[in-house]
Amino acid sequence: MTRKQRRLTLIAVGGIVLTLAALLTLSALRDSITFFASPSELAVNPPPPGKRLRIGGLVKEGSISKEGVLVRFEVTDGAKSVPVRYQGMLPDLFREKQGVVAEGTFEDGIFIARTILAKHDENYMPREVVDALKDKGMWQQNEGKKK
Repeated sequence: MTRKQRRLTLIAVGGIVLTLAALLTLSALRDSITFFASPSELAVNPPPPGKRLRIGGLVKEGSISKEGVLVRFEVTDGAKSVPVRYQGMLPDLFREKQGVVAEGTFEDGIFIARTILAKHDENYMPREVVDALKDKGMWQQNEGKKK
């Protein structure tokens, strides 16, 4: 084998190894990627049971019910609402008509949340939630700001 053939063989083997490493990395990340959806998007295109995702919007007024550490509430974007069930301690800033992002899975039409993220100051709301609320005409820029 000439030097040129060895070099080409080494480059080809290196390319194959890099391609396999990239494919393995992408397949591992696919299981850990969590997509975001608004309640209206979920009404149009419901996810399969067990698929992990995030939903976001506002906590619907009058929807919170607590039974010990089990909390039930609804997340709304103004047009549609999604029932949510969460077991655990809620963030201190969790309350009605506040921005919230819940991460979990759908089971029997109910979103089973594993994590609840509440808006942590007057100026913060995840961009996906803001975009979904703006699309539904529910976003108020100065809502919650101190004067």
